[in-house]
Amino acid sequence: MSTANIHGAQLIVLLLLLFVAAFSALARRFKTPYPIVLVIAGLIIGFVPGIPRITLEPDLIFLVVLPPLLYAAASVTSWRDFSHNFVSIGMLAFGLAGFTVVCVAVAGPWLFSDFDWRVGCVLGATVCTTDAIAATSIAKRIGLPKRIVDLLEGESLLNDATGLLSLEFAIIMVVNGQTPTVGSGVLRLAYLSFSGVGIGLILARIVEWVENQIDDGPIEIALSILVSYAAYLTAEAVHASGVLAVVAAGLYLGRKSSQFFSPSVRLQSRAVWDLLTFTLNGFVFILIGLQLPSVLAGVSGVTTWRLILYGVLFSLFLILLRMFWTFPGAYLAYFIRTRLLHQDERRPGLGQMFVVGWTGMRGVIALAAAMSLPDTIANGKPFPHRDLIIFLTFFVIVVTLVLQGLTLSPLVRLLGLAEKSGPRREALEARRLVLEAAQARLEDMRVGDSSEFVQVYDDLAQHYKQRLASVSGVSQEQNRTDAEQHFRYLDLSRTLLGVERHAALCMRDEGRITDESLREIENELDLSEARFVAATKHQI
Repeated sequence: MSTANIHGAQLIVLLLLLFVAAFSALARRFKTPYPIVLVIAGLIIGFVPGIPRITLEPDLIFLVVLPPLLYAAASVTSWRDFSHNFVSIGMLAFGLAGFTVVCVAVAGPWLFSDFDWRVGCVLGATVCTTDAIAATSIAKRIGLPKRIVDLLEGESLLNDATGLLSLEFAIIMVVNGQTPTVGSGVLRLAYLSFSGVGIGLILARIVEWVENQIDDGPIEIALSILVSYAAYLTAEAVHASGVLAVVAAGLYLGRKSSQFFSPSVRLQSRAVWDLLTFTLNGFVFILIGLQLPSVLAGVSGVTTWRLILYGVLFSLFLILLRMFWTFPGAYLAYFIRTRLLHQDERRPGLGQMFVVGWTGMRGVIALAAAMSLPDTIANGKPFPHRDLIIFLTFFVIVVTLVLQGLTLSPLVRLLGLAEKSGPRREALEARRLVLEAAQARLEDMRVGDSSEFVQVYDDLAQHYKQRLASVSGVSQEQNRTDAEQHFRYLDLSRTLLGVERHAALCMRDEGRITDESLREIENELDLSEARFVAATKHQI
């Protein structure tokens, strides 16, 4: 690579970082999910004169961006909720994805001139995947019920594999003129799924063993990033599902990390992964918006107004398809879970089903899939309607992200679905049980210890009594007093930490300690303050 190319790449990366930081800050200021703001910003910036034209490379998305984002999403997914909701998730990730491909294949020739059902299959497979990052970041910010968030997260983790397999078959039909049999499709899906999951779990077990042998933050964090790429590339090398391999590894290691990560490594890991996922997500969403000039330039022979009409009709068609599937699919999943699996599950409400149907937001995977379509077919002719497929995919992404994303919050409020108490009740109950266990152990230790430490035990017992009162929810006067004392204790502790920090800075400025000593003291103070902030936040 020449020096000019390197400098050009550096300029592009710096510009993207600047855009991501600036518009994410704007999104926070206006309390709007940052994926929406970044996409809109990219759409506007793309037409600014002098801005470098940045073309989204499918290999960059699939091989560089996708693995860590999938791993990060899977590693924080609750296995308990994922397994409990698997039937409902599968109804969306597999059932809805297949339904979308079939319906677009049938309706394609009616919606667009010169389309046949094979090209419709390609288009349907391209747009059937929802975006994990967009759905969850928007859903969590507006306070959707955890039950709905769990479904959306699970769907978006699994339906990438369904969509990419469908796209593989659809491309074969168009390029080679072959129609795969149902049997070959089932066998391919089985191999894709079981091999991908198996590879992910094998690598995860290896990493778990290695993690148990070491306690070094940078090495362990590097391994966690490496395993996402290793799982994806290994599975793809044997033509299995790289997506499912990464998801399986992330689910397993995310559940086991509490056992092999030390507290200090866990703090470091969380900070690194937060930075990595935020940066990659920011790049992804602003890149989507920046593709508009390239997408428009690729379509020829169709007027702009006709393109917009096509885009509106197709977006509306996909939204209605998802709505049409969601209601019977939810009732079928409810029947299977309650009658066949004997799960204690509430019947889904109409409002909840409507919101699930409204949150079919597409993202960068769909656009990368469209752009990865071959230029020609087996006889050397151009791939039919390739540019139109890319445009329609892009249009659907923008409509579902912006329109559905911006209207989701008022819709949830209108339906009265916003809730924050469910997970908080569970967490408060867990904290109460944890504190009670610590209290019981403290009393056992007091019995067998020397009497000279009685004051230590009394102080600790009072501390735990106050903490327990702050989360117990009991209304006795003494508990209220203990809770107030604990809150005051947290407030005074944070104030004194500020005094310590100021004193350390003064000593550094006066030359009495080095910057290295200051950083060591700051790290201790930061950890303590983070603990007090978390305690205050959880108990408000």
